[in-house]
Amino acid sequence: MKIALLAATGRAGLTILAELVARGHSVVAVARNPSKLPEPLPGTVQVVRDDLGDAERLAQIIAGVDAVVSAFGPATSDPRFTTDTSYTDQLVEVTERVIAAVDQAAIPRLLVVGGAGSLQFSPGVRVLESGHWPAPYVPIATSHVKAFASLRASTIDWTYFSPPILIQPGERTGKFRLGKDDLIRDADGKSHVSFEDYAVAVVDELEQPQNRRARFTVGY
Repeated sequence: MKIALLAATGRAGLTILAELVARGHSVVAVARNPSKLPEPLPGTVQVVRDDLGDAERLAQIIAGVDAVVSAFGPATSDPRFTTDTSYTDQLVEVTERVIAAVDQAAIPRLLVVGGAGSLQFSPGVRVLESGHWPAPYVPIATSHVKAFASLRASTIDWTYFSPPILIQPGERTGKFRLGKDDLIRDADGKSHVSFEDYAVAVVDELEQPQNRRARFTVGY
């Protein structure tokens, strides 16, 4: 397949890129700063510099791909990331531009790397309101909830992928559990997965779609 990967230099983007390349897919890697991409890249990767600021230009970039993966997130280095929803809401704005571009370019599918806050922690209680979500990450979780709502209101073929509460660099084991709207926790109550296995789940879903116009999640 030919996949457009937006925000390819973020933590999720780089790991997803590596998994796509390892499986032999062609990738259009879109990044604000392509110098952050690993070198050398194989000939199956086309690099495009873009800040996702214009839907029409993005539609031109993604034209002809089989699917788009958006791994965009606001820069965590900005102090507003932990204090200001008006800053993290750029996630909503970018998601809406991506939706418009996917619609305009008639791309068959969009997969959005999302957030965990809207998952169900217990019946009727979302992770965001469960008391288990770290306070500094309330702004970004709130923005992820809004972006998810924009996807659900759209007419395109979308998939929203929620991580567990904790996602860190680690090993690629290929052994994890998948779910829908409920947070996945292990026997000790921990909600976690490695970035490497997270990327496996993303590419698995691209190759064998199971969640069209739906959300899914992962965890050990």
